[in-house]
Amino acid sequence: MLQAQGPTFLPLTADAAARIGASTVLSRAAEADETANACWTSLLAGCSSAARWGLDTRLRRLSEATSVYVGTRWWFSEGSAHRRRVANAQTCIEEAVTEGDGQEFAKAFMGYDHAMACAVVAAGQGHDRHRRS
Repeated sequence: MLQAQGPTFLPLTADAAARIGASTVLSRAAEADETANACWTSLLAGCSSAARWGLDTRLRRLSEATSVYVGTRWWFSEGSAHRRRVANAQTCIEEAVTEGDGQEFAKAFMGYDHAMACAVVAAGQGHDRHRRS
């Protein structure tokens, strides 16, 4: 669950999901954020702790939840540019974790959060259009 002060690594994504009522996306974002915090701590401490591993799974679960929320058709058609940005940013995060590079990890997470939030917002707008139709 998100800590009282809010998400550290996915504030844009969490805000976007909360605003459009995407509860599963919000839940997965909270899980990914919690794992990212543990990974960040491990990176800063220079540990190769198990806390660093598993973040990729949490990020994939967040992407999957987003895909389900927006609909696979949108995710692989109109949303494909968003999907690619999210995937590329996730790859950067995974590389930073593998290399133990905290600075790159932080930079990559900023890109991932922005890409995911943009996808959630774009999808939310699509859901609104479908509801009005």
